[in-house]
Amino acid sequence: MVISEKIFELIKARGMNQKEFALATGISQSTISDWKTKGTNPAADKIMVICDVLGVAPVELLTSGDQFKSYEPDKTVIIEPGTEKYVLIESIKQMDDAQIERLSAYIKRLK
Repeated sequence: MVISEKIFELIKARGMNQKEFALATGISQSTISDWKTKGTNPAADKIMVICDVLGVAPVELLTSGDQFKSYEPDKTVIIEPGTEKYVLIESIKQMDDAQIERLSAYIKRLK
């Protein structure tokens, strides 16, 4: 299945029409129509916005697999190096499973 076919499958699965998809992505309706009628694919610079609107990871759209998983781009959190949160996360990365389990229990008690 080519990329444009996957896109149209996802648009339908999300209950959208081409006009709604065009408005959500900022891609012109004529360009989207070309994907269908001419069998072309979107430009590389449009892939991320398409994935965001359709809720899939880029790898799922660009690879040959037909199964789609949920993708939530707004779940990414950026923590600045040098902050207390950053130091804490770096410390957790170095813990073994038993230490993480104890820390998790401690955090639950703090709540």
